[in-house]
Amino acid sequence: MGYAERFAGLPLKDEPLILGIESSCDETAAAVIRGRRLLSDAVISSAAVQAEYGGVVPEIASRAHTDAIGAAVERAVAEAGVAPADLDAVAVTYGAGLLGALLVGLSFAKSYAYALGVPLIAVDHIRGHMAAAYLADPSLEPPFITLLASGGHTAVLYTESYTAFEILGSTRDDAAGEAFDKAARVLGLPYPGGPSVEKLAREGTPCVPLPKMFAGAGYDFSYSGLKTAVVNYCHTKEQKGEPYSRADVAASFQCAACDVLAERAAAAARAKNCRTVAAGGGVIANGYLRRKLADVCEKAGLRLVLPEKKYCTDNAAMIAAEGLVQYRARRFADLSVNACAHIPLGKKGKQ
Repeated sequence: MGYAERFAGLPLKDEPLILGIESSCDETAAAVIRGRRLLSDAVISSAAVQAEYGGVVPEIASRAHTDAIGAAVERAVAEAGVAPADLDAVAVTYGAGLLGALLVGLSFAKSYAYALGVPLIAVDHIRGHMAAAYLADPSLEPPFITLLASGGHTAVLYTESYTAFEILGSTRDDAAGEAFDKAARVLGLPYPGGPSVEKLAREGTPCVPLPKMFAGAGYDFSYSGLKTAVVNYCHTKEQKGEPYSRADVAASFQCAACDVLAERAAAAARAKNCRTVAAGGGVIANGYLRRKLADVCEKAGLRLVLPEKKYCTDNAAMIAAEGLVQYRARRFADLSVNACAHIPLGKKGKQ
């Protein structure tokens, strides 16, 4: 009998205690939820170390996770005011992300769940970002539109039920977060790129002509042209010896990258006759985008559900939230589950 089969007849609790573990990149995180209520959130980050190298070094990240994972889980459980034996399930990111980093969290979670004799839940990191909205508003129920904007994915989704969604549109090339990182490098800004671009943009005005998106109906995105336009603008100015404002470039890029995200999410809500728009992913922490979403949704008469900024970037609370969804669907994992560096979002249509 496989490990997951042991729990086939498990009586499900209305508000289970679930430990979430996240280690896909440079944050070693653990969180405990009771139902949709967040009890604790512990994060041990290696971002400062990674910044010295201009980005995440996989081997350094893996070692940092190994050193921190035990302390992060211990802190999360203690701050939740519960004992390990009180936990009803352990949810952990199995992908996507850095393979070595994922293996640290997954291996720990397997051992922890087995020792406690509770179900193991393997969580897709991207579905975790989508589930963060459930913690932001415990009353949130499908159907609704989800705007996903992260370093690896950009998409507009119709969240039809807790476990099923339809991809209405996605990026045809770069993701929004990736474009922010590349723009940051061109502007000589430090890692991580997204917050650095946002900070510089506050000092500028969006006066540099940049392409916002390709024309046409639908909800797809394309960021390669915008990224190239920033590179060409800066390099042309430098080659001609002409002065230019890095802050204006940052502000112009931010507007071009973010406006279309908000506009297409609202358009999808109207098309699907949804009254609610939710959002998730690291780019959703951008202050300009959050204000733009709020403005667009208010004008369209739509309800907007945004996770706190710290729950848009990588965190364990969102993994626990998606763990709750999988728990209620009895989607438990065997101990043979392996880490996966890349998990495609899927093709357009229902998933």
